[in-house]
Amino acid sequence: MKTTNRFFTLAATVAVMLSACKKDDESNGPGGSSDLIELTGDLDNMVLTADKKYILKNQVFVRDGKTLTIEPGTVIFGDKRTRGTLVIDKGGSMIADGTVDKPIVFTSNQEVGVRDRGDWGGLVIIGRANVNQNNPAIEGITPEVNFGTTNSTAHDNESSGTYRYLRVEFGGIELTPNNETNSITMGGVGRGTVMEYNMVSFGGDDGFEWFGGTVDGKYFISHAMWDDDFDCDYGWSGNVQYGLVVRYPGFADQSESNAFECDNGPNDNDVQPYTTGTFSNVTVFGPIRVGDRVSNNNFAHAIDLRRRTAVTITNSVFAGYPRGIRMNQPSVYENYTLHNRGVLTNNIMVYPSAANAYRAGSGVDVSDVQAYWEANNTSTVGPQTESELSIYTNLGLNPSLFYGPGQLASAYPSNPDFSVGSGSLTTGADFSHAKFSEPNRSSFFDTNVNFIGGFGSTNWAAGWTEFDPVDRVY
Repeated sequence: MKTTNRFFTLAATVAVMLSACKKDDESNGPGGSSDLIELTGDLDNMVLTADKKYILKNQVFVRDGKTLTIEPGTVIFGDKRTRGTLVIDKGGSMIADGTVDKPIVFTSNQEVGVRDRGDWGGLVIIGRANVNQNNPAIEGITPEVNFGTTNSTAHDNESSGTYRYLRVEFGGIELTPNNETNSITMGGVGRGTVMEYNMVSFGGDDGFEWFGGTVDGKYFISHAMWDDDFDCDYGWSGNVQYGLVVRYPGFADQSESNAFECDNGPNDNDVQPYTTGTFSNVTVFGPIRVGDRVSNNNFAHAIDLRRRTAVTITNSVFAGYPRGIRMNQPSVYENYTLHNRGVLTNNIMVYPSAANAYRAGSGVDVSDVQAYWEANNTSTVGPQTESELSIYTNLGLNPSLFYGPGQLASAYPSNPDFSVGSGSLTTGADFSHAKFSEPNRSSFFDTNVNFIGGFGSTNWAAGWTEFDPVDRVY
């Protein structure tokens, strides 16, 4: 490797190497001969500019009191060999404020055409907001880094920066079973953090995972994940409005892959705050377009509720998962029916088979799960053949936005149109439930929208997204 060294002392106590590395003879470099500035170790206050390209090597940290600023249009590569990972530590901040025509991109350093899920470690954001576990450590980071504060809301309004018009591609690595980084991992992140227009794709584990905290978000896209898309744990109490999930039928984890997987903790213990995160206006395109079979049997549920969770999901549409909703423990069922801590209301579920629409864990009667769901939501069986695709079009969903049978991951349209201009999804959104009047929710949700699902007549995914990052030249 031919290298020109450029060393900058960024702090008296921290040595950070930034070297422009010629990649002419590296087969795994992004584009062959690009100069890449290395980011390693602990970063001082610094600005990444769009006229340069950067590579994360090993674990890279933005520590307490430091700010990493990234200009719109900047591309940062994650190194596969060293499992490059960016960690915004407690008290650290990242200002990644992209634009619709100049998004900020974190992606694999592998060549065009061979990039794959789990090529690098992804983005980890750590804060000090309330969590329901005692001094938990973030998964996948060694030596361990703790996050959150128990029994205190003192840091709930803390900011870890701005993350707007940002993509994370091919990030997230399962290091050992149940010990992994995700595309975007959030541990104890406070609601002062701004997260809008974030897209994750081809991740090696979950798309977005919240471990406690209070952070909110709008306009989230999870595409072709390996495990779950929206995963919340440890008492996360924030909000998300406008979401999209698109699943590739060949990618699913042996731990079972769900669109939503929600827990209160690592076990069924009664710990507070409860996971009461609230989602509205999400569209899910599962791995099955027609029929009831999927090429990967590790796909499981559209919604999997576990271990005393009390998450709320409203005004959303789910289609194409082999199973609909599962409540895994009596504590979960009671949180929705007895304690009213969580709400599932005004959603539409299109499931491939009526026999698999509802599931229940030990101690829960599946008929009770069905009765609760059907009293508050709408369910229907999806198309069994290509001639029945009007089931989707009558809703307003474009059937071509599912992956088709035998379609390669890289064959999905680069910039599809998800807008819904006709069909029953264009009306019917309801924000009258008391959940939307709770503190820290009443001022967050756009309650003047009429549509169910993530999209109305405007395709907010246009311009800044990329649904074929395997072949994108950076």
